Amino acid sequence: MKKSTIKKRIILSLVGGVLMTLTSQVLALTIHMAGDSTMSIKDPKDYPETGWGVPFATFFADDINVANYAKNGRSTRTFIEEGIWGTLINTVKPHDYVIIQFGHNDESARKKDRFTTPKQYQENLQRFINDVKTKQAYPILMSSITRRYFADNGKLKETHPYAPLVQKVALQNPDVTFIDMERLTRDYFNQLGDQASAIRFMHIKPGLHPNYPNGVRDDTHLNQMGAREVAQLVLVALRTMQHPLAAKTRPVDPKHLKLRY
Repeated sequence: MKKSTIKKRIILSLVGGVLMTLTSQVLALTIHMAGDSTMSIKDPKDYPETGWGVPFATFFADDINVANYAKNGRSTRTFIEEGIWGTLINTVKPHDYVIIQFGHNDESARKKDRFTTPKQYQENLQRFINDVKTKQAYPILMSSITRRYFADNGKLKETHPYAPLVQKVALQNPDVTFIDMERLTRDYFNQLGDQASAIRFMHIKPGLHPNYPNGVRDDTHLNQMGAREVAQLVLVALRTMQHPLAAKTRPVDPKHLKLRY
C-alpha cells in the first residue's frame, strides 16, 4: 500500500474520531439551570457561599452536561432583560432539561432594579415554560428555597409571598414537573431547628474567614454544607416522582457500596 494512501487513511480516521467526539458533545443531554444567587456558581471572593446548583451538577454521569446560568440578584425580569434567558434558550436541544427557579428577587419590592410585579412574574415563568417546550425540551419548575427566619414559636416564617404564584403557574401546566422547594427546605430546616440550621447558611464569626473579616450573618444564602443538602433534597424529590433525570446520576464507585451509615 502506498504511503500516501496510508497517510490519507490515518488523517481520515483522526478526522472521523474528532467529528464523532464533537457530535457526541453536541448531542449529549444538558441540564440547563436558570435562577438566582441561591442556585448560582460563586466567585472565590464570596466563598464559602455556594449555590445549590454547584453540588447538584456533580451528581450526574460524565455524559450529562450541566449548564448553570443562574446569577446573583436576578429576577425573572432582569434575567430576560439582560439577555441571559436568550443565551440559555438558544443552546437548548430537544430532550434537554431546564430547571427554572426564581422568586427571591422578583418579590423584593424595595429593590426597584429587580422587582417584578406578581402579574409579570407569572407571565415570565409561563414564557420560560413555553420557550422550553418549543425547543422540544422539558422544563422543571421550582419554588424558591426558604429564608432562615425563625418565629417565636420556633418554626420558620413563610417569607416568600410569591410562592403561591409559582404554585399557580404549576397548576396551570400539569404536564410540567414542579418541585415545591420552599416547602421542602422549610420542612427540612424546621426539623434541624435554629442552631443546627444556622451552620448551613452564611454564618461566620469575625476573624475566621479572609473573605469576611468582620463576620457575616446571612439567612438567605447557603454555605457548602447547606448547598449540598438542598441539592440532595432536589435529587430525592426527583427520585420520589420517578423523574427520568433520577436515573442519570453518576455510577457508584464500587468501594462506596461497602460503606454504611
